[in-house]
Amino acid sequence: MADEINAAAAPAPGGKLSVGRVRWGICALLFFATTINYIDRQMLSVLAPSLRAEHGWSERDYANIVFAFQLAYAIGYFGFGRLIDKIGARFGYSLAALIWGLAAMATSMASTITQFMLARFALGLGESGNFPAGVKAVTEWFPKKERAFAIGIFNAGANIGAIVTPLVVPFLVIAYGWRAAFVITGIAT
Repeated sequence: MADEINAAAAPAPGGKLSVGRVRWGICALLFFATTINYIDRQMLSVLAPSLRAEHGWSERDYANIVFAFQLAYAIGYFGFGRLIDKIGARFGYSLAALIWGLAAMATSMASTITQFMLARFALGLGESGNFPAGVKAVTEWFPKKERAFAIGIFNAGANIGAIVTPLVVPFLVIAYGWRAAFVITGIAT
């Protein structure tokens, strides 16, 4: 990959550095993946009122489900950070996205508190790979003078995902039901 970066950043005729379309394409992919990451994360909170009514969750039940996600997310940072340093951003990010996509879809099959907790725990583990892999990819593909901007772009996907979720998810639920909404967003990963 270093050869690709050097080729993309090699001086063009006239002494100017080329922009390197590939790295900006990677940055765009990181942005969209981070957006989906946050949509999957926010799904439960948007659907919580109807899921509470349907499943009879107490405040404690819902808190336990959220706790399972947060615990896994915290643990996963350590694991994915180390793993991505060993196997690289491409494979590490692919593994993280596979885990969180499957976990998002698994949420659609949950009907008990324990099943929701397990699905959300898996989601937290998978989603924790997003930022370590994204930052690693940016440091591998961008020169130092462009890294903060590239990280800012892909990081903006988190806010876009948080904005888009309450706008889109209700339509998915009305059209297809809450279970299908989890499957659709999981497939989008």
